[in-house]
Amino acid sequence: MKQAVIQPFAGKLVGSILCPRDKSLSHRAVMLGTLSEGETVITGFSFCRDCLATVYCIQSWGVEVELIPQEEKVIVRSEGLFHLREPHDVLNAENSGTTIRLLAGMATGIPGLSVFTGDQSLRQRPMGRIIEPLRQTGVEIGGRAGDRFPPLFVRGQSRVKPIRHTLPVPSAQVKSALILAALKGEGPSVIDEPVASRDHTENMLRYLGASIKKQGTTIVVNPCTQLHAKAFRLPGDASSAAFLVALATLCPDSQITIKDVGVNPHRIGFLHCLRMMGGKWRLTNEHEEFGEARADLEVEFAPLRGIEIPPELIPSLIDEIPILSILASQAEGKTVISGAEELRVKESDRIAAIAQGLKALGGRVEEKRDGLIIYGKTTFTGGVVESFGDHRIAMSFIIAGLTGSKTVVVKDVDCIEISYPRFFTDLATLGCSGVSIEEK
Repeated sequence: MKQAVIQPFAGKLVGSILCPRDKSLSHRAVMLGTLSEGETVITGFSFCRDCLATVYCIQSWGVEVELIPQEEKVIVRSEGLFHLREPHDVLNAENSGTTIRLLAGMATGIPGLSVFTGDQSLRQRPMGRIIEPLRQTGVEIGGRAGDRFPPLFVRGQSRVKPIRHTLPVPSAQVKSALILAALKGEGPSVIDEPVASRDHTENMLRYLGASIKKQGTTIVVNPCTQLHAKAFRLPGDASSAAFLVALATLCPDSQITIKDVGVNPHRIGFLHCLRMMGGKWRLTNEHEEFGEARADLEVEFAPLRGIEIPPELIPSLIDEIPILSILASQAEGKTVISGAEELRVKESDRIAAIAQGLKALGGRVEEKRDGLIIYGKTTFTGGVVESFGDHRIAMSFIIAGLTGSKTVVVKDVDCIEISYPRFFTDLATLGCSGVSIEEK
């Protein structure tokens, strides 16, 4: 197990960089390549552990996947929707909630038994939210502890019954699982989404020719007989970029450009909050591919002020709340985060992990059931922070340590490989020093 030892960074970040390719889109591109007939060439694939878990799972369904990491390229060769086969072994989603939930939706339309498991963290994450609506397809599906947790099994069939479901809480993973199941429905499925979540699955399926229509809050998915493979060129990951954005915002005289970042409107709540706090950023070279907005993101140093984050923004920044909390600790005044109870069941209990970490460094914070109240401006006075094996917690407190006044140690940073393998290299590329890694 490794730990990061962080010395205060008194310099500035300058330059331009390509951050890791989008993790959410990488998962989906491989999955949709699996359902498409022909050869799907994916450039800009994220070779992080989460996305590789998806690759290894779909290979078990008889799909050929060629990995070319030196070119950030993946090639998926498949015979399409109706040619996937029962796997010979258990499918291991490792730490990836996206993998297990979305593939469970796909498995409803694969005849035979698919069994999913994951690491210790994933086996504690709730699965009832997909099990209950997927049972509408008429297939057998269940899990451990009264269908609450993985391991998870799905006994699929070639065609399934249509789904009609209203999402009780916004969740792109649940929505996408239902959409992927509905592709092999015997008729149209209807999913009502009262609060919009990221719509990557819908955009990418429309690009492939699927019939998915949205009217108000209602999504109608018509079954497919065939999807034809198309190429995907993936943008940078906005969630990974957030760590670099935060550090540039906090370090005086910094000015950086993060090139070709995905800026889907349902993914940039973090940037909207940052602007509300006084942050300075702008988008240039804006364009769209396969229904997904992308742009270069220019960021510079700016003093920040505390805000009350509107609950309606939470679905579009749920992954960025850990690093947003670090920004809040460096802002003048009070920041209130509410409506984020979903953080309790992520890779760790992120609300508790953020509160514990801030307190360990001398921060002032109040933990709520569904969020946090963070008081700034804090001078971090050094200390030891537990990452709880959570990649976003680990990276957030490394950024915190760089902005402090004394040495900070963040324990168990191996988990950063889950989403951002080049994290330390990218910090150095932009001129940041002061982080060393030790075996512990």
